[in-house]
Amino acid sequence: MAKRMQSMDGNTAAAHVAYAFTDVAAIFPITPSSPMAEFIDAWAANGRKNLFGQTVKVVEMQSEGGASGAVHGSLAAGALTTTFTASQGLLLMIPNMYKIAGELLPGVFHVSARAVAGHALSIFGDHTDVMATRQTGFALLASGGVQEVMDLAAIAHLSAIKSRIPFLHFFDGFRTSHEIQKIEVLDYEDLGKLLDIEAVKTFRRNALNPEHPVIRGTAQNPDIYFQAKESANRFYEVVPDVVAEYMKEISKLTGREYKPFNYYGAPDAEHVIIAMGSVTDTAEETVDYLLSKGEKVGLIKVHLYRPFSAKYFFDVLPKTVKRIAVLDRSKEPGALGEPLYEDVKALFYGKENAPLIVGGRYGLGSKDTTPSQIKAVFDNLKVENPKDHFTIGIVDDVTGTSLEVKEVIHTTPEGTIRCKFWGFGSDGTVGANKNAIKIIGDNTDYYAQGYFAYDSKKSGGVTISHLRFGKKPIKSTYLIDEADFVACHKQSYVHQYDLLKGLKKGGTFLLNTNWEGKELEKNLPANMKRYIAENDIHFYTINATKIAKEIGLGGRINMIMQAAFFKLINVMDIDQAVDLLKKAVIKTYGKKGEDIVKMNHEAIDKGISSLVKIDVPDSWKNAVDEKVEEKEKPEFIKKILEPMNKQEGDDLPVSAFVGREDGSFPLGTAAYEKRGVAVEVPEWIADKCIQCNQCSFVCPHSAIRPFLLNEEEMAKAPEGYSTKKAIGGKKFEGLQFRIQVSVLDCTGCGNCIDVCPSDALVMKPIETQMDEAKNWEFSETISEKKDLLPLTTVKGSQFSKPLFEFSGACAGCGETPYIKVATQLYGDRMIIANATGCSSIWGASAPSIPYTTNAEGKGPAWANSLFEDNAEYGFGMAIAVKHIRERIAELMNELLSFDLPEDIKAPFQEWL
Repeated sequence: MAKRMQSMDGNTAAAHVAYAFTDVAAIFPITPSSPMAEFIDAWAANGRKNLFGQTVKVVEMQSEGGASGAVHGSLAAGALTTTFTASQGLLLMIPNMYKIAGELLPGVFHVSARAVAGHALSIFGDHTDVMATRQTGFALLASGGVQEVMDLAAIAHLSAIKSRIPFLHFFDGFRTSHEIQKIEVLDYEDLGKLLDIEAVKTFRRNALNPEHPVIRGTAQNPDIYFQAKESANRFYEVVPDVVAEYMKEISKLTGREYKPFNYYGAPDAEHVIIAMGSVTDTAEETVDYLLSKGEKVGLIKVHLYRPFSAKYFFDVLPKTVKRIAVLDRSKEPGALGEPLYEDVKALFYGKENAPLIVGGRYGLGSKDTTPSQIKAVFDNLKVENPKDHFTIGIVDDVTGTSLEVKEVIHTTPEGTIRCKFWGFGSDGTVGANKNAIKIIGDNTDYYAQGYFAYDSKKSGGVTISHLRFGKKPIKSTYLIDEADFVACHKQSYVHQYDLLKGLKKGGTFLLNTNWEGKELEKNLPANMKRYIAENDIHFYTINATKIAKEIGLGGRINMIMQAAFFKLINVMDIDQAVDLLKKAVIKTYGKKGEDIVKMNHEAIDKGISSLVKIDVPDSWKNAVDEKVEEKEKPEFIKKILEPMNKQEGDDLPVSAFVGREDGSFPLGTAAYEKRGVAVEVPEWIADKCIQCNQCSFVCPHSAIRPFLLNEEEMAKAPEGYSTKKAIGGKKFEGLQFRIQVSVLDCTGCGNCIDVCPSDALVMKPIETQMDEAKNWEFSETISEKKDLLPLTTVKGSQFSKPLFEFSGACAGCGETPYIKVATQLYGDRMIIANATGCSSIWGASAPSIPYTTNAEGKGPAWANSLFEDNAEYGFGMAIAVKHIRERIAELMNELLSFDLPEDIKAPFQEWL
């Protein structure tokens, strides 16, 4: 059968195979595994058939514990059952995993491995979750790339059915689960030929059935429990051989060689790295680089992690190895070493002439791991006394674990085209780039790879898309640090990020901007001008924002920028690209109507015809940076927030977090961001304003507020600070009223415009409103006057300073106005227990904390535990506070029994 190549991500690959072998899927969503369950659900709804000629029965449960319970029950009743999970979701399934394994039920869990929340939440990838399941009795099978996910997912299902041991198939969250690669798709007909039908029949015969009943899950006492536990040993002993046999079959089918442990490198290697997951592709690139330099190095890729087979390990380890470095993508505090490291050490215990073995940690929370860092691991093995228990990818200036990168190397295959796109969440950039990968990967002989890095600002945050195209398979499982093409889809980013860092000499830069001619000359930062001129950068601009608005696409600039990209990058004939782009539009938007299709087709045409080539003057080489007045800021802002917001958080050393080891962050940091992401912001028309304060009440970001000024404050007001006489009764006499917009914090959602009953607000381009930034600064110095009206009224509540401001929630968010007004009413005495979810992301995404304090330094104390325990977590807080207050009351009453002056007793009596 002819090979079918298709561009897809790891989640899609896993789901494709899982569907084939699954009768029942019991699911519950959790990032980054959710797409797998969504694909299964969608395919079942569309009537797709599995290997048994049925559509998969999909049941969505109310928790991860519920999903694993349903998996257990479904398996017990004779249906091949699968689930998909990650992180805390996997940990909640652990009790059922022991039961499933103990009853020899061949279920399969596909896990996009993710960090487990400890000092902080991380939705990103590492192996902490998987390592917590090592002793459940599940076999653990690791994939390192998208193609491996496709191939090894099949091995997991086939081996589980044949061996009766359940399998956990895992791959790196985001780095593999969301990376798009051009891979070979396994055909269901081929997979069906590998299925052990007799094993399936045996499984179904063993199911709970009143026709031939058994009792399963008895309560056993000390006399027999131990022996019964040991009786299952023989099933585990054969698992490595079963897996190895199926790996041979998949290797025959695909031409890709798989073993429980795969070796890559010099046959006479002296220094070897052992690792599993996506880092192994990066390590392969590094090994190739070092082999070309004459070094004797190699890599062992761990696929079958449990059961850990000494036989298959030593089958591939070169006899010449003298030193080994083991890399773990997890941290096990208090242990002698991380899990894989300890397993490898145990393999060599008592063996003569055993190699020297050191271990290290890498990639926690999706920390990028580069070829330069892998080389540092090999360099460490060269020194007389290699560092053990090391880290890579960070600078540990506290406990000194980190290895220094002494040489930056580039290992991407020659001829690979590397592209970076700086987008704005919800502008369609990521979706467009996914589409571009599939167009190029599926319609040319190029291999294609795409990976998408996000911050935590929801739909209003920065996105960085990393795309590679080349004639050779792409194994670069790390971010692009040297690019041929860079596009910036948001004009304001030129002042916030080092966009051109890594753009090679003679590369291409595309900027979406409304600046033209002298305006571009005026506004483009000097450092950017110098880089463009000194490195012969081909510089293009396009006003995609204006085009999208004129066409009727609002802020969706994706099709315009995508068409411009195809015009500039020249990886395929532009006419063919346009044709494929327009077909993709019909496929994506056809059901939404002909008008939507026409608008997007017009966007494609305009994206090509509206490009402007900028003639770079030689004078740009001498561009001088403007002097920026340095404002007084807290140390945290200067040392933590600002570097992180410039996308330079990777460079922060461990010492930056000394004193914050428990995860505590200060309040009010979001106020220092001033992102300026809105295209248009509201302008206040004083004459029309009826002072109802509804605009402030509905603002999701606290970016528009009413202020009341007395005579003294009016005297200090800057020029152009217009006000009107305050209305509301005698208490307002002598006061002036103003609605003030923080244009740099506004997201341009227009909620305030929609709610205004008197048309006193109108949207204007942000460039015309920049003077309001200084007016906002002055407004923040005005004294709070919240006692003039009841806080229980809309108008009155808005004169109270919100203790929640400038969050990273989506523009127009419907949740944040409620928490904002709650802080206006009770914020100085709130303790918040926040469930993991949207509100924990806009509420506390480091380093930007929107919860803030009043003039007395009081404000909401906020904390997040997990997802499903939040009611109990908050209940625990309430119990603790009540108990502590009861003790305070006891002490006060005791004090009041003494003969003390009344002025000393009065405050205690008032408190009681």
